[in-house]
Amino acid sequence: MFSFCTDPSTLNDWLWTACYLTTGVHMSFYLSFLKVLLLLAVTAPVALAFGFGGAMMARARFAPLSWVGKGYIALVRGVPDIAFFLFFVIALDQGIEYLRHKVLCPDWEMPIRQGSDFVVCQEAKMPLGNAAQWVHETYGFGLAVFTFAIVFGAFAANVLFGAMRAVPRPQLETAEAYGMTHRQTFWRVLVPQMWVYALPGLSNLWMVLIKATPLLFLLGVEDIVYWARELGGTKTPRFTDYPHPDWRMWYFLALLVFYLLFTRISEITLDRLMKRLTRGQATTGGEAQRRAGA
Repeated sequence: MFSFCTDPSTLNDWLWTACYLTTGVHMSFYLSFLKVLLLLAVTAPVALAFGFGGAMMARARFAPLSWVGKGYIALVRGVPDIAFFLFFVIALDQGIEYLRHKVLCPDWEMPIRQGSDFVVCQEAKMPLGNAAQWVHETYGFGLAVFTFAIVFGAFAANVLFGAMRAVPRPQLETAEAYGMTHRQTFWRVLVPQMWVYALPGLSNLWMVLIKATPLLFLLGVEDIVYWARELGGTKTPRFTDYPHPDWRMWYFLALLVFYLLFTRISEITLDRLMKRLTRGQATTGGEAQRRAGA
């Protein structure tokens, strides 16, 4: 923070604004944007892995495995996202603490369920009460990533399952006629060709994932929505050196601009990726590129 900010009452409007926007809490606000980008960078490939695994199970020839894959898709897609986020994170957190409690505190005699309370020994807490703040934040962020991956993995599984079924059957029959095994046909023919059919659905899913990042706020993670609400609220001289009226509209306007810019960049990137994937493919997009280059 600038040295001339020590006495805000002596500053003009421009210097006051510069000092206000460089306070420690504002630095946390700026870092929260990186937290959202990190969530997307980690969750997207993990969710895609969940989706690919779910799609493979759904189309498995072994019936029980296929039921598991289709059940995962139907169950998660059938529950509202907010309800799943609020329930699953609590259930997962308590499940981890319950297992740790059974291992670390075998002599515990009190019941774990005491009415509406869930009570475990201090050694079983996740994270421990005396753990550093970054440990608590990392743990919460990890739970959020895992929950996001499960939810959006189910939607990705449905998209990939449909894309696998959209690959023309003659392509697979030709591969088998040349002597390829079922495994070789899957990895060398089906998987490379399915992406062009899956990308439109995955693109929409990516946009939904971007818009779902404010759910971090519901999971207790100090994200951009949390800081926008905290910083934008009315501040009085009693609690801060930089008092101001209710500015939440301006902070949330900044979030609006951020999300619009990010989604626009995503649209441009995905459009270029789609053109690259359809090049040489027997699809409408591939045919249009072939005619344009002729």
